[in-house]
Amino acid sequence: MATLEWSDELALDFPLMDDTHHEFVQLLAEVHNASDDTLLMHWANLIDHTDDHFGREDEWMLQTAFASGNCHTTQHKIVLQVLREGLQHGQNGDLKMIRAMADELANWFPQHAQAMDASLALHMRRVDFDPVTGKINKPEALPKEAIHGCGGDSCADSESGLAAQSDASALA
Repeated sequence: MATLEWSDELALDFPLMDDTHHEFVQLLAEVHNASDDTLLMHWANLIDHTDDHFGREDEWMLQTAFASGNCHTTQHKIVLQVLREGLQHGQNGDLKMIRAMADELANWFPQHAQAMDASLALHMRRVDFDPVTGKINKPEALPKEAIHGCGGDSCADSESGLAAQSDASALA
């Protein structure tokens, strides 16, 4: 069973994002440690958190010209869809599916955080974005056009959909 523990390697120097990621890691640990009787409840809690977590990041991307159609947002959609499908399997009695998905999430999340979320956090620090108020304190630092792909050099537009599907396919 793959487990994930919070570490400094997951911290992105963007407090609200780091707090949200820390909560994700805690909720995933609760799933890993859940008895069969409580597994579905913990999985549903993780889905609720992740829906809010991803939605907030997607909104930040929109607010800061990080492009809503990039592979980061696409990966969020795919992962949430897979998590919800896991819940359906669990509700039909297939708890092993949820446990396998939890293992895959523990493997997937550090890569996602250290690549895609790190790019977003860096971008938000550059424009001095306040996630609570939505205020951009350095509008002159905003890109002239919305950032596409992952927001990094390693993810071109033509590859964005494939990259997101490839990364998320491990969860399916």
